[in-house]
Amino acid sequence: MTHYTRRQTLRLILMAGTALAASRVLAAEYGRGAGMPWSPMSGEVPYYGTGADRFFSRDERLAVAAICARLIPSDEDGSGATEADVVTFIDRQMAGFYGRAQHWYMQGPFAEGTSTQGYQSEHPPAMLYRLALAELDEHCRAQRGGAFAELTEEDQDAVLTGLDEEEITFERVSAKTFFDLVLENAVEGFFADPIYGGNRDMVGWRYVGFPGTRYDYRDFIDHNGAAIALEPVSLQGRPGWSQP
Repeated sequence: MTHYTRRQTLRLILMAGTALAASRVLAAEYGRGAGMPWSPMSGEVPYYGTGADRFFSRDERLAVAAICARLIPSDEDGSGATEADVVTFIDRQMAGFYGRAQHWYMQGPFAEGTSTQGYQSEHPPAMLYRLALAELDEHCRAQRGGAFAELTEEDQDAVLTGLDEEEITFERVSAKTFFDLVLENAVEGFFADPIYGGNRDMVGWRYVGFPGTRYDYRDFIDHNGAAIALEPVSLQGRPGWSQP
C-alpha cells in the first residue's frame, strides 16, 4: 500500500477540490431563475473574516469546525482547516443552493447506491448535516462523555475513524455518507477561492504552491515542473488591493 504525506495528499486533490467548488458557484445563477448564469456585479462580496453564520447553529458550527480541524490538521507542515476557516465555507454552502440540493433530482424511489454513483442520500446536504451532527453529539455524549467538539483530539480521531469504517452508525441518516460529504466539503473549502468563505488568506494555495487565478501562465509554459514563485491571487486580487 502506498502511503502519502499530508502535503502529497492535498496536492493530489487540489484540482478536484477547486473544480468541484467552482462548478457549484457557476451554477448558482441558474438556481435563482436569472436565466444567464452570470451578470455583472451580481456575485457575493469577498469574505473578510466578518461574515455572520448563515446556516449552522453555534453547536453545529463548533462540531463542524472540530471535524475539519482533524481532517485537515494544523501542524509543523503547514496551516490547516482552522486557519483556512473551512467551516465558514461549508456554512455558506449549506445555506445556499448546494445545501438545498436545488440542482439535483431528489424524488423517490430511493435505493442503496454504490460508491461510484455519487451522493445517494434522500436528504439534501444541509439536512444531512443537521441530522447527522445531532446524532454525532448524542453518540459522543453517550459513549465518551461530551459533545464531539469537547473531546480530546485522540477521541475525535477515533470517532471519525468509526464513521469512516462504518463501525459507528446513526439511526436517521448514514454516518458514512455524512463522513464522506464533510471530508469532500472540507477539501473544497481549503482550496476554493477565498471569495467563497474558506481558504482564508489563500493558506491552502500557499501550502501547495498554487499561484491562484491569474490572467494566464504563458510565461511559465516551459517551466518543466519547477515551482512558480508568485504570490497567489484570488478572484478579488491580493490582500491590500481592495478594502472591505
